[in-house]
Formats: sequence, structure tokens, C-alpha cells
Amino acid sequence: MPADRSEARTRHPRHQRRGEARLPAAVATVVAIALYLALPEQLLVLPRFVVPALEMVLLVPLIAINPRRVTRQTRFSRVVSLTLVAVIGVTNLGALGLLIHDLIAGAADSGQDLLLGALQVWLTNVIAFGLAYWELDRGGPVKRTQAGRADLPLADFRFSQDENADTVVEVAEGSSVKSDWVPTLVDYLYVSVTNSTAFSPTDTMPLSSRAKVLMAVQSVAALLTSLLVIARAVSVLK
Repeated sequence: MPADRSEARTRHPRHQRRGEARLPAAVATVVAIALYLALPEQLLVLPRFVVPALEMVLLVPLIAINPRRVTRQTRFSRVVSLTLVAVIGVTNLGALGLLIHDLIAGAADSGQDLLLGALQVWLTNVIAFGLAYWELDRGGPVKRTQAGRADLPLADFRFSQDENADTVVEVAEGSSVKSDWVPTLVDYLYVSVTNSTAFSPTDTMPLSSRAKVLMAVQSVAALLTSLLVIARAVSVLK
């Protein structure tokens, strides 16, 4: 094993490292808010600015508690972060329901509007569930970096890094066992993207019942968006 890797782990054990950067999660949330604001009027669950205003109200204290790195967690911040993810996810599923209703009722005339609305719903779906996986797995982003591995709650997902310890050296060195690797937001967004495109797990397996339920809901929502909404929109364009 190269000395610099071994020394780096000795000097910086995972629970003493800096937490995840706040910026990626904040940007993902703002993108989801912007996508909701841009939805066609008939797909809004509530008046256009009500949901984004609520989401911003929830986001601000989270940034205030952890402005640069996600290293501190209180019961208040935990409730607020989970509520924010729930609001994004539930309102997006509501928008999908309204879109499907409009299609069945024949209320939608423009294929271009349908395509745009479907894309917005699909992208928000990816962000919402990616954030949900990020918040729930192994106790959330704070515990994953600040707690010792023995103190982490049971994992909701099994990543490939969790089982690479006995592979070739250049792969094994990045495994959870040898490098103390833990997933970050990018990893969960990747899981969300693959689940929304393949409609099933790919290289990351759900372990807990809640993870399986969330992935099932996301897959069904993505399938409806892809097959029902986009197919109908394309037919309208023709």
C-alpha cells in the first residue's frame, strides 16, 4: 500500500474530516424550486409562489446552521431537512398526477408544453429522490462523516465500494473498508438518475424497506412520465 494513502487515513480519519460541502445540496434544491416555478399553470399544486416560498423558508435555516460544510445536526435541523425533501417530492408527484389527469381528460392541447412539463417533472423527480436517499442513508450526511463507522445506523443502500475490498489493489484502495469511503450527494443523485432511466437498481442495491419503497415510487413515477406523458406529447406534435 502506498505510504501516502496510509498516512492520510491515519492523519484524517473520516469522523474528523470536514463534512460534505453545503453548496451541492443547496444548488440541487434551488434547481428544483426553479423547475417548479417554470411549470405550466395547470400543473401547479398550489399558487405558483407558495411552494417555492415554503421551500426557501425551509432552506435558509439549513444554510445558516451549516453554511459551508454539513457538520452540525440538531433535532430541529433534521426535521427541517426531511420536511424540505418531502415538500419537493410530494408537490412534484402532485404535478405528475395533474399532468396525467390533463392527458386523460384531453385538457392539454400543446405537445410542446407537455414535453416541457414532462421534462421538468422528471428532473425534479431525480433531484427529490436523490436528496431523499442522501438524507436517509446511514443517518444522513452529518452522521456519515462525523460519527465513527461502528456508530452509524444500518445502511439503506449497498454501494459497489462497500464490497471492493478484495479486488485488485487500485480498486480495493478506494473501498469502504480500506479508505473509509462514504457516499456523498453525487452518489445518491447517480442512484436516482439510474433508477429513473432503468426503472430498477443498477450497481447500488436497496437494503432497507424504506429504500425499496422510495425506489419503487420513483421508478413508477419515472415510468409514467416517460411512457405516458412523453409518448402522448410526441403524438400531439405529429
